[in-house]
Amino acid sequence: MKTHDFWYNLPEDLIAQTPLEQRDNSRLLKLDRVTGAVEHRHFYDIIDYLQPGDCLVMNDSRVLPARLLGHRPTGGAVEVLLLRDLGNKRWECLCKPGRKMQAGNEVLFGDGELRATVVEVKEDGNRIVEFHYEGIFLEVLERLGKMPLPPYIKAELQDQERYQTVYSREVGSAAAPTAGLHWTPELLEKVRAMGVKTAFVTLHVGLGTFRPVKAEEISDHHMHSELCMISAETAAVLNETKANGGRVICVGTTSCRTLESLVKEDGTFEAGSKWTEIFIFPGYSFKAMDGLITNFHLPESTLVMLVSAFAGRENVIAAYEEAVRERYRFFSFGDAMYIGSVTPDPKDE
Repeated sequence: MKTHDFWYNLPEDLIAQTPLEQRDNSRLLKLDRVTGAVEHRHFYDIIDYLQPGDCLVMNDSRVLPARLLGHRPTGGAVEVLLLRDLGNKRWECLCKPGRKMQAGNEVLFGDGELRATVVEVKEDGNRIVEFHYEGIFLEVLERLGKMPLPPYIKAELQDQERYQTVYSREVGSAAAPTAGLHWTPELLEKVRAMGVKTAFVTLHVGLGTFRPVKAEEISDHHMHSELCMISAETAAVLNETKANGGRVICVGTTSCRTLESLVKEDGTFEAGSKWTEIFIFPGYSFKAMDGLITNFHLPESTLVMLVSAFAGRENVIAAYEEAVRERYRFFSFGDAMYIGSVTPDPKDE
C-alpha cells in the first residue's frame, strides 16, 4: 500500500491547541469496525459501549518535562530536548541550535542549578549530553523543564498536568499517550462500578511517534524503537478476561502496540518487557485487542495506518472525513474515537 492512501484533508483550524476545561467533555465518534457506521457522542458516553467483564488497558507512562531552555556561558540561547536516559547522568538529546552544540560545549539552565556538557555528536545529529547537578534529577527537571508538546501545538500550556493522564505514574515518555487524556477519576470509577476491569501497561513514547512516513510504500518505513512493559498483575487480568469471554479494549495506540508486542502465540500473556518496533498496518492480524479508544491522528501517519488495520482503511478515512465535516477537534488535545463492533467480526464466523 502507498503512504498517500492514508491521506485526508484537514483544515488547520481543527487542530486543537489547548485542552478542554473538563477532560471528559470532549466529543466521541463511535465507529463500527465491520459496518463503518458512525455515531456522534461525548466521551462521558463511553460507558454506553462498555460491558461487565470487559477490560480497559491503559498506558501509565508519565511524560518527562524534557524540554530544557538554557544558555551558553557566552549568553546564547539553547534548547535541549531529552530523548533517552543512557545512565551515568548521560542522555541522548536533540539540541537547538545544533551548530552551537559541539563536543565540549557547555550549557547552563536556571541559575546554574543544572549544567550540561556535550560529550558526543552522533551521526544522526543527536547529542550525547552529560548533566551536572545536586540532588535528584527528576526533581530538578520538575522545576526547570517544560512539557515537550508536539510541533503542531503552538499555544503555551498553562497547566502542565493537562498533558498527563490522571493515572500516569511511570516517568519516561517524550510525549503523552493522548487517548488517555479524556479520562477523569470519576469516569474511571463509574466504569469499574459497572464491572469493567482496568489494567495498566507501560510504553514510554518516543519523539519518533511524530516522525513522518517518508517512504512511498508503507512497507519500506522503519519504526522507531520504544520500551514497553507488562506486569504479572496485568497479565493475570488479561488472561482472566480472555478466558471468560470478555473484550480487551485498549486506551490508545500505545496500549495496543504494547499488547500486540508482548502477546504469546496462544493469545495469553505473562510479565515481560521488550524494545518494540512493531509496525501495524492493513493486513495485520490482531491477537490481543478487541476494541480501541483513540484520538484523531495526522494524515499519512503510522497511527492512521494502525487504526486502518483494525477498522479498514475505507471505514477510517470515511470516519475522518465525517469528523472534519462535523468540526471535531484533532490530534493530542482533540476529540476521541471508539472503534468496536456490535456485529460479528467476519473472521470470527
